[in-house]
Amino acid sequence: MDLSSKYFNDVAWRYIDHSTGLEPMQSFAFDDTFSERVGNDLSPNIVRTWVHQHTVILGIHDSRLPFLKDGIHYLTDERGYNAIVRNSGGLGVVLDQGILNVSLIFKGKTEVSIDEAFTVMYLLISKMFEDEDVEIDTHEIVHSYCPGKYDLSINNQKFAGISQRRVRGGIAVQIYLCVEGSGSERAQLMHDFYQHALKGAQTKFAYPDIHPDCMASLETLLGREITVQDVMFKLLYAIKDLGGQLNMDPITTDEMILYDKYYERIVERNAKMNAQIE
Repeated sequence: MDLSSKYFNDVAWRYIDHSTGLEPMQSFAFDDTFSERVGNDLSPNIVRTWVHQHTVILGIHDSRLPFLKDGIHYLTDERGYNAIVRNSGGLGVVLDQGILNVSLIFKGKTEVSIDEAFTVMYLLISKMFEDEDVEIDTHEIVHSYCPGKYDLSINNQKFAGISQRRVRGGIAVQIYLCVEGSGSERAQLMHDFYQHALKGAQTKFAYPDIHPDCMASLETLLGREITVQDVMFKLLYAIKDLGGQLNMDPITTDEMILYDKYYERIVERNAKMNAQIE
């Protein structure tokens, strides 16, 4: 079946704009909340945009780095970034005002493969930039931060990475899009973080060997000014062009009650990491 028709043609999508006003831990809690709601047929599919100030989002494997304390102190004390551990797959990524995060949340369990869920996001991003004179590739950029099979790149320079999380019958596919500023400077930050947190130690898990020139922003790759706001408009137009039916239904009281539960969980997880590094 054509995935574009399955997920977008005459399909209701509820748009939630969280591009201002939230802390990163709140974003991950909201995605878990909406995944459960969509999984239980209590909400249509959801597309959510989110932007956060200077924060490095670490993966579970990052929380086991041998010198994590030194890595965190480098980020916070020397570079002015916050650091939290997320609940979805992957390794550390950088968030700031030039990075747009998008979550697509739809129903699915074992009948929706991991590759299919990733491909839905790839189809949407391809649609968003179809009028640009570029070819978006999807393959692992080995020397990027948070490398993965569904890295998105132009001329072998990565500008986006995709992860997914499954909660109670719902799937949240999350992408960060490096829109404004310098992708290579963000990559250098993560390179230096791993140097502080690894110090050359041998570990069972292979952490990325980051080459900053493997990453770039869309602004750089397209050779013109483009803003996070521009890309948000492209996102909504692309969903409509694919046949999606957009609405902006507000968050309900029941959803906020559920959100409180998920937020508490992620706060507890981060409290454990903070206890390790104090």
